[in-house]
Amino acid sequence: MPSSPASRAPARLPRGSLVALLTPFTDDLRIDLPALRRLIDWHIDSGTAGIVIAGTTGECATLSHTEHRDLLAAAVEHAAGRTHVMAGVGANSTVEAVALARFAEECGADSLLSVVPYYNKPTQRGLVAHFSAQADATALPLVLYNVPGRTVVDLQVATVAELARHPRIAGIKDATGDMARAADIALAVPPGFAQYSGDDFTSLPYLALGGQGVISVVANILPAEVAALCRAMDEGDWAGARARFLRLMPLTCALFAESSPGPAKLAAQLRGLCAGALRLPMCEVSPATVAAVRTALEAWPA
Repeated sequence: MPSSPASRAPARLPRGSLVALLTPFTDDLRIDLPALRRLIDWHIDSGTAGIVIAGTTGECATLSHTEHRDLLAAAVEHAAGRTHVMAGVGANSTVEAVALARFAEECGADSLLSVVPYYNKPTQRGLVAHFSAQADATALPLVLYNVPGRTVVDLQVATVAELARHPRIAGIKDATGDMARAADIALAVPPGFAQYSGDDFTSLPYLALGGQGVISVVANILPAEVAALCRAMDEGDWAGARARFLRLMPLTCALFAESSPGPAKLAAQLRGLCAGALRLPMCEVSPATVAAVRTALEAWPA
């Protein structure tokens, strides 16, 4: 049974590189659990600070409700406390989002990641009610996920500040790409509220503004390098972090040449990490993107 909010101390959100983990599929598009377990082990060995399961990069939009829960449970079971597991529990129905959050708590996840509800176009007042209902439902820390390029609705700074007063709304994944926005949020939220860069293009400037880490697509392919970038920033080695960030930039550009996770799945396949299978409406990337990914990987011998 899930713990009640009063009976369980919230987990601490990790610093550094969290991977927005790919969901590996077999050639017939079933979830490839052995490949998932191999990926989790590899990330733990590579210094990744946390695993984000069933997010955008994990193709959550094409998982059935049963598959979503099975994926979360399998990841938590295999991680076995060796790394932080942040469960993707976003939905455009608040009832469904609350149920997912409760299931994630029941199966042992450490924290929750919840995206702004898509398609419905809720008001800011609706967003406060939606996220508050999720946060009230479990004892786990909840990380807001703002990605208006996908959801259309933008989680505004004043709304983030209001939500940050909730004792279990503990952070935000900011995929706006707006560094002025990052600074405004930092000024508006209480100390200890975690700010994560939500895209690899802004990892360095976000960390420079005091961000706690990055939820990274690139870490699917080069986990040790993204972890080292975050560690350099934590240690005050800004020149070293800048050099790492710039060296990663060609691969970052290639992995976002088309909608994620198409290029990342291709790169993972080329590296022998998992199959490149995607579920429609995601489809194989263009020849130009294949060439870009291959070229970018040449700079990083396996």
